[in-house]
Amino acid sequence: MITFSIELSKIPKEKVKKADNGKLYCNIVVSELKEVDENGNTHKVEISRTKDEREANAERIYIGRGKEYKPLNVKQVTPEVVDMLPCLDDNDDLPF
Repeated sequence: MITFSIELSKIPKEKVKKADNGKLYCNIVVSELKEVDENGNTHKVEISRTKDEREANAERIYIGRGKEYKPLNVKQVTPEVVDMLPCLDDNDDLPF
């Protein structure tokens, strides 16, 4: 899981689209940073550019950053951990 902070004031109004359902949407791109930044962020968020904008090498609009969330004290499931788990008994009601 990755948590993000988005600076809404950086989103240009012309990039916000109203769908047929009346809700507002903005297409974004999330990319992994080459290096973790000083705040521990591992990803960046920018406004998605159109094909024409990409071909014209238009400036990217960065609107936020995020970091991977790793819950504390959660064991990774490895073959060794699975081998240590108790087996089900014959009365488990599983169809196989």
